[in-house]
Amino acid sequence: MITCFIRYEIDPTRKEQFRRYAENWGRIIPRLGGSLLGYFLPHEGTNYEAWGLVGFDSLAAYEAYRARLKLDEEARANFAFAQEQCFILREERTFTELVEGTLHPEPLR
Repeated sequence: MITCFIRYEIDPTRKEQFRRYAENWGRIIPRLGGSLLGYFLPHEGTNYEAWGLVGFDSLAAYEAYRARLKLDEEARANFAFAQEQCFILREERTFTELVEGTLHPEPLR
């Protein structure tokens, strides 16, 4: 499995618009075949960085997902919302792989 790690630089005065954008992806991404690991907003400290993490079986699966994304009406509307509202100032994507045995959904005791 690979994870698309998306780093966003957002306008901190428009954090709620980004929240809405992320919530929309919460419906769209799983429907189109991505494994949404989560979107994260700044809480304390740096106030302009947000992240989205989406898992895929392979880069080929990611490319197929991207093709579906471009054709999906709700996805296109969410991209348009971001462009109209101008709350994303910069976006970067990095693809990572999980180090086995290091992802724990529950705290270890």
